[in-house]
Amino acid sequence: MKRVSLALTLAAAAALSVQAASAQTLKTVKDRGQLSCGVSGGLPGFSSPDDKGNWTGIDVDVCRAIAAAIFDDPTKVKFVPLSAKDRFTALQSGEIDVLSRNTTWTLSRDTSLGANFTGVTYYDGQGFLVKKSLKVNSALELNSASVCVQTGTTTEQNLADYFKGNNMKYEVIAFAGADETVKAYETGRCDVFTSDVSQLYAQRLKLANPADHVVLPEVISKEPLGPMVRHGDDQWFDIVKWTLFAQLNAEELGVTQKNVDEMAKSDKPDLKRAFGTDGNLGEQLGLTKDWFSRIIKAVGNYGEMYDRNVGAGSKLQIARGLNNLWSKGGIQYAPPIR
Repeated sequence: MKRVSLALTLAAAAALSVQAASAQTLKTVKDRGQLSCGVSGGLPGFSSPDDKGNWTGIDVDVCRAIAAAIFDDPTKVKFVPLSAKDRFTALQSGEIDVLSRNTTWTLSRDTSLGANFTGVTYYDGQGFLVKKSLKVNSALELNSASVCVQTGTTTEQNLADYFKGNNMKYEVIAFAGADETVKAYETGRCDVFTSDVSQLYAQRLKLANPADHVVLPEVISKEPLGPMVRHGDDQWFDIVKWTLFAQLNAEELGVTQKNVDEMAKSDKPDLKRAFGTDGNLGEQLGLTKDWFSRIIKAVGNYGEMYDRNVGAGSKLQIARGLNNLWSKGGIQYAPPIR
């Protein structure tokens, strides 16, 4: 029995040693005084700066929520615009602490980049944007079309799979950046622009006459988009992961930016655990007891974040669909705070 106890003690000590050695990102962020967040350089609804350098979007709000959880200040974020090609290198090198850049979660990315996805902020899928003048009503009518696509994304392979699977021919016209891809489409260098459906709605807003273009009904892939962090720091992985989970749980529990202080007074067990009036779950993350309140006060629950950036309160007007809560017909679902 003593040998077993000794073995368990040594194992526990080793686990704590590994945890202490790897839990460096939170300390680095605190010492620096701000979070370094990798985002897209200009995708309305997800990450886009205005002419004064003020950033907005779901991916932006994710990083503001993390900063709020750590510093109780959502402004302590440095946004680093990255191309699709450079985003993973920036994370691997330590240039950024978290990559929140409309990035699709795939097996190969999850296993070959030295990084982990922390959750799904937006369930998306690839689609097609065409000019209404072409009088095309379905992607199945695109045989022999020329298609503009951005390199360094999952879009290229999905495009090839779809056309091959439907015995259709096509011509690829590829570009490195999103803006030049959209410009090529608008100037007629290709018949079709393909990307994630959310991006199609966002990029359509940049066109001279958005109403002249239509997103076709077909969605040809699964594109779960979410933040990434480097391998090797489980504490940081948990913080980024549970920041999103806090927002989803808040929506499910009816906690909003407006009522958060009032809801914090509730005697309901699930709310008491979330607000830290019962237990020390925030401290187990390496944060404070009021981590949940900090996040919701700063950026709101998931539904609020969605609506103002891409939903009913935005120019994009994208229906919640799959991104609704599981209890409302969608598939957004977070583990419980307990």
